[in-house]
Amino acid sequence: MTTYCDRAGLRVAGVLAAFVEARALPATGIAPDRFWAGVAAIFQRFAPENRALLARRDELQAAIDARYAAGEAVDESFLRGIGYLADEPAPFRIDTSGIDAEVGQLAGPQLVVPVLNARFLLNAANARWGSLYDALYGTDALPGTAPPGGYDAGRGAQVIAWARQFLDRTVPLASKSWAEWSGDAPDLADPRQLIGRSGENLLLRHNGLHIELVIDRTHPIGRSDPAGIADVLLESALTTIVDLEDSVAAVDAQDKVAGYAHWLGVMCGDLTVMFEKGSRRLERRLAEDRRYVAPDGIELVLPGRSLLFVRNVGHLMTTPALLLPDGSEAPEGILDAIVTSLVGLHDLMGLGRRRNSRAGSIYIVKPKMHGPEECAFTDRLFDAVEDLLGLARHTIKVGVMDEERRTSANLAACIAAVRHRIAFINTGFLDRTGDEMHTAMHAGPMIRKGEMKEATWIRAYEDRNVQVGLACGLAGRAQIGKGMWAAPDRMADMLAHKAAHPMSGASTAWVPSPTAATLHATHYHAIKVADRQAARAGEVVAPIADLLTVPVATRRNWRPEEVRAELDNNVQGILGYVVRWIDQGVGCSKVPDIHDVGLMEDRATLRISAQHLANWLLHGVATHEQVDAAFARMAARVDGQNAGDPLYRPLTPDSFAMQAAKALVFEGVAQPNGYTEPLLHRFRLQAKSAGNMHSKSAA
Repeated sequence: MTTYCDRAGLRVAGVLAAFVEARALPATGIAPDRFWAGVAAIFQRFAPENRALLARRDELQAAIDARYAAGEAVDESFLRGIGYLADEPAPFRIDTSGIDAEVGQLAGPQLVVPVLNARFLLNAANARWGSLYDALYGTDALPGTAPPGGYDAGRGAQVIAWARQFLDRTVPLASKSWAEWSGDAPDLADPRQLIGRSGENLLLRHNGLHIELVIDRTHPIGRSDPAGIADVLLESALTTIVDLEDSVAAVDAQDKVAGYAHWLGVMCGDLTVMFEKGSRRLERRLAEDRRYVAPDGIELVLPGRSLLFVRNVGHLMTTPALLLPDGSEAPEGILDAIVTSLVGLHDLMGLGRRRNSRAGSIYIVKPKMHGPEECAFTDRLFDAVEDLLGLARHTIKVGVMDEERRTSANLAACIAAVRHRIAFINTGFLDRTGDEMHTAMHAGPMIRKGEMKEATWIRAYEDRNVQVGLACGLAGRAQIGKGMWAAPDRMADMLAHKAAHPMSGASTAWVPSPTAATLHATHYHAIKVADRQAARAGEVVAPIADLLTVPVATRRNWRPEEVRAELDNNVQGILGYVVRWIDQGVGCSKVPDIHDVGLMEDRATLRISAQHLANWLLHGVATHEQVDAAFARMAARVDGQNAGDPLYRPLTPDSFAMQAAKALVFEGVAQPNGYTEPLLHRFRLQAKSAGNMHSKSAA
């Protein structure tokens, strides 16, 4: 039962008021009365506009649905006529300032981590540096596997050979291979690449990224190495997005405050977590900066941690953590903007043990915005938050996630709306596909999910994101990002395929783990992203007509076994994810797919699967009975896949998880923009109220 207290006419959950007043405000010098009065003014100004923007989404969708129902074309002319497509802005270039090097100048991997899991959060923040030896030894990046029972010299030799070849490609010696180096002063082909030392360790640099050779002749590996190299450390996850959105299950005031507290912990540098590893009890905390001596004798200090962004929720959801004067729940995205920025103020004021932004910025990623009007709304909201906190204009930077169809189709106008503070754009295949299917829900049955990546619209989407971003001047000022490699156990495949992201001109791309970040970092050594951006800067932007090509199936006579396979694949993915979300409050985890391949899943995966099934039901490709049968089959499959989890509760017809999963499909057509959050929140709250759940979120 949530208890509330009055603050400036608002009803604020006691746990939120206590967090703000006892932990977030005192060191900032902002008086509580002034803060809450400012908060009330922000909600009075922006909550009605937030509601109006959501109503506009519904209005546009209704017009599109009616057009399809009438059998008429939903083409560029129609979309422009109803205001779905905005006028293209005159050519411009963004003028964001106060950007950290990790955002503007450097190219490298990016992690996304659920804010509610403190251990994962610390791991991700510390993934700025990673062991190449460990990443190669313990994964399938190299052929074969390490046998159990301690260090295997044969596997180690594979690792060392691969690492030496990597060094030959990135920081070559003048006259020999690194495999022949015996530990004397390295004769580099380009001596400028040796930029520092720490004891005997060598610090090298290539494409702006650092490589540290760990020299330790007493180490079990270094002892048997002619040069004494015990490890090769790579600068890996340059940036990490701390996520309050798709990867968490935060449905009430307690959940929200837990997330805010963890964000405060990493901004202040005092977040720690104890955990068991084998027979040992360990403490994890944020890594220190790394110190070296440059060739001129001056100390060189490099960041020991990723530059941290925070992802707020979008405009759709409301939260019971704060009630407006009329008793309605507050828009959750507005509350996130206020509180996460207040927390970020601690970093800007130097109040913590660690510094995040050395350029004096707060980085907020804003997801699921639909078009330039919603981007402009966010820009004005951030203005108001800056005024509340006494921050200079555009201190709060924004990342625009290009994951909704109306944003993709109006990307230049969206960037223009936040041109003074934009720090990031990216593509997100899963959410973007979910919105593609929902927008054109009544156009006809969609192609099979596995064929979607070859569709005309998605090729245009991926190209336009980079082309428009470059045309708007993001190179050197903001990140252009690409989406997630979802299979953390398939690193050989990732090494083979994910080089396509830096080759596209993207300066960052998402990876599922610190290990994956270290391996993906090798792609940014192989490919100089600045050169790729320069090569692509003059390209003609892919046609809007291609982007607007709806992936409706031209062939509808799928064989019964094909339909059954598609239903099973979608339903299994839905159940595997939903059962953890509803029963355990886990918003992101490695979920086995129908082939038992572990995939890092969040709500985006759920959205695409639920919308695909809703579409096939709507158009008669499958019947309600066939989908119900798939749920019965796949419930047994998911139960079996989770048999080793002591917290797992089997799926039954009346379980909250099963009810939620079915509602996502059978009510999918009616869900706002096909989003999953309203139904997930409803059933998670029921499960929490009934006490029918466990929580792993703080593990």
